Amino acid sequence: MASNFDYDKDIPDLSGKVILITGGTNGLGAQTVIRLAAHNPSHIYFTGRNSHAASTLINQITSSGRTKTNLQFLPCDLRSLASVKAAVQSILSSQSRLDILVSNAGIMNHPPGLTTDGYELQFGVNYLSHALFIKLLLPLLLRSDSPRVIILTSTGFRGAPSGGIQFDSLRTTQDFPVFGGFIRYGQSKLAGVLLAKELAKRYPDILSVSVTPGIVDTELVKGQSAFHRGHIWLAAKLGQGGLITVEDGAKSQLWCAFAGRETMVNGGFYEPVGKLSGMKTKYTEDEELQGRLWEWTELDALKEWI
Repeated sequence: MASNFDYDKDIPDLSGKVILITGGTNGLGAQTVIRLAAHNPSHIYFTGRNSHAASTLINQITSSGRTKTNLQFLPCDLRSLASVKAAVQSILSSQSRLDILVSNAGIMNHPPGLTTDGYELQFGVNYLSHALFIKLLLPLLLRSDSPRVIILTSTGFRGAPSGGIQFDSLRTTQDFPVFGGFIRYGQSKLAGVLLAKELAKRYPDILSVSVTPGIVDTELVKGQSAFHRGHIWLAAKLGQGGLITVEDGAKSQLWCAFAGRETMVNGGFYEPVGKLSGMKTKYTEDEELQGRLWEWTELDALKEWI
């Protein structure tokens, strides 16, 4: 899928900007780090679990001598809220503001499991960990002149279970019998859409949006079984003409990070590239569910961490 978005022309000079990208050691996250560094922000923080991949990425970017950006890898396991909080502390201790937060990291169709803190694994990694990042970094975001929160999600939210989010079983593996991994994935991605909406409602000074990159040829797809890869390939072929390359896939979140604010809808859900999506379900439009998720997140799941 091609786009008129041009990394060189459409990303402005970022001098002085401080940026955080979760899951920045490979795939869309690494591509985002590379493209941002070319425009000289003051500081790019990126998280991940693979320190070797992080070092390789930093060397790749700095060896050209074309960037003045301070690139800092923050080891972080999104299965652990303690690990998230430790990563955040590194930013809080060294920065007075944060301009852009890209919630990029995630897993898809993972076997049943629990996070370190006892939550359904995909919900914990894809949603809860990022909700904690955002909550703890709100003071820094609010000090920016033009803060943005970009939450990577997926049209897979259409596959969320009955009720949208099954709060009563989030502390179980939620082992649904058929296509359970994708149902749990859809639930976590619905939560991301709702989080962006609620952030926009509560913090209108922060531009908060959710965005799908489309179906991209990343390790998330390559790591699926042959059966599931076939279904994903067919969906990509029918819906977008084939799998999107990583290089093109990163354009969607970067467009959201730099498009003129006056052209964007705070709390909106965007498709490739820069298209305000009309895709919705009864759950994405359920303000009661949206509010319940926020309250559950803040007063229950993250209570001891914020």
